[in-house]
Amino acid sequence: MRAFYLRFPIRQKVSGKLTWSHYVELVGISDDLEMNFYYHQAIEENWGIRELKRQKAAALFLMLAASKDKSEILKLTEKGRIIEKSSDAVKDIYVLEFLKISEASHYSESDLHKRILENIKPFLLELGKGFTYVGEKYRIPVGADIYEADLVFYHRILRCFVLIDLKVNEVKHYDIGQMNMYLGYFANEVNEESDNPPIGIILTRDKNNLLVEYATYEMNSQLFVSKYQLYLPDKDELRRLIHENFGVPETARGDRGFPCFAAQ
Repeated sequence: MRAFYLRFPIRQKVSGKLTWSHYVELVGISDDLEMNFYYHQAIEENWGIRELKRQKAAALFLMLAASKDKSEILKLTEKGRIIEKSSDAVKDIYVLEFLKISEASHYSESDLHKRILENIKPFLLELGKGFTYVGEKYRIPVGADIYEADLVFYHRILRCFVLIDLKVNEVKHYDIGQMNMYLGYFANEVNEESDNPPIGIILTRDKNNLLVEYATYEMNSQLFVSKYQLYLPDKDELRRLIHENFGVPETARGDRGFPCFAAQ
């Protein structure tokens, strides 16, 4: 109770959308910036207590913060993750530990596809707010050839289709070209007048950033290449990465080991 009072003083209104269990979980987060993010995100995405715990364990805040500058990090802590454009809806890294696939195991794209379908609810939660499931192995006829998009979703907020292709190895330049073709097909053959341009995500185990940069040169800005990992991230390593990326001196780091961006 004392911890709750210190983190949420009487002058600060607390949300009735969260249960006492949520607040117990939140006050256990030592860093104020991190706690504020999960507070707003739990409200924004209507997380139950189990999902709040999972996203904490998956280090969602640290994963997002590692790819943003200081001003964007502060926005995250003030409002949570707000979806206004396609890049807001796509993560750089997705954590799929709920698939329970060993990192050392050998598995195919069809195995990964099957596991995701068997765990579609946690996968939707990992994708984030606004995603609704449309179908899998969506047929894309192009002339005499038939292609298939592995997974298709619709984003309610952005009002657009989201196509996901799964890759268990490093993404190649032709994978990017194929996804761009899928986006063209959906834009011309599937979209209704009220729909916005579709988003394409190639979800891969590994990627060569330079190859992706060149392969997407002047290409559709709605096409993204994201990585997935099958294990929970090393939070200390993520904090170190944030420290290095933003050049926060050790003297500016908080007592709890996280950079005090607000103090800069």
